[in-house]
Amino acid sequence: MSLLIAPSILAADLGRLADEIARAEAGGCDVFHVDVMDGHFVPNLSFGPAVVDTVRRLTRLPLDVHLMLDNPRDFIAPFCDAGSTFLTVHVEVIPPNELPAVFDDIRSRGVRPGLTLNPETPVDTVLPFLAEVDLLLVMSVHPGFGGQVFIEDTYGRLTAVEDHAAAVNPGLVISVDGGVGPENARDLVRAGANQLVAGTTVFRDHGAGENVRLLRAAAEAD
Repeated sequence: MSLLIAPSILAADLGRLADEIARAEAGGCDVFHVDVMDGHFVPNLSFGPAVVDTVRRLTRLPLDVHLMLDNPRDFIAPFCDAGSTFLTVHVEVIPPNELPAVFDDIRSRGVRPGLTLNPETPVDTVLPFLAEVDLLLVMSVHPGFGGQVFIEDTYGRLTAVEDHAAAVNPGLVISVDGGVGPENARDLVRAGANQLVAGTTVFRDHGAGENVRLLRAAAEAD
């Protein structure tokens, strides 16, 4: 599938959100990524359904909503109703035997289910579910804050996901989030990623349009 660039609005200037989104779109981004943090599963607070609803009204592009919550099942309906295109839950907080029902709940609401894992979680934990989701998010930093240093063993984790997905779900969106920039974009795509989530890289200096173009050019370089 074609490479997707997904700016993370966590790093946007929220006082100028409409302008930030418009600049990113002008640069040719494909998706907007929305990080939802509860202050428990991760040590930070961020956005609720109202912000997703606001972003939905500011763009027609897909919204990739990442639930970093202790109790994501309690929030499936509000975030689906707010306009999510993808809704991603963490494998660490839902028992494996209950994940299929969660994916079914999300899909029944017209939203595409996703699954993610933290850097310390073995990648084998998510492989059995790749046929049941539309997106697999590989965290390449410890979730909770932007601007962290990229974790190098992410490359091998992406390759493991891609190898398995090729057999069971070749259309899977394989997303990577954390420390993504022009310096590693090409290697991430070669390792198996087809969606790059980038916050600070895209929104720094209110230059989202040019930064999206630079990130794509680096990712697609020969």
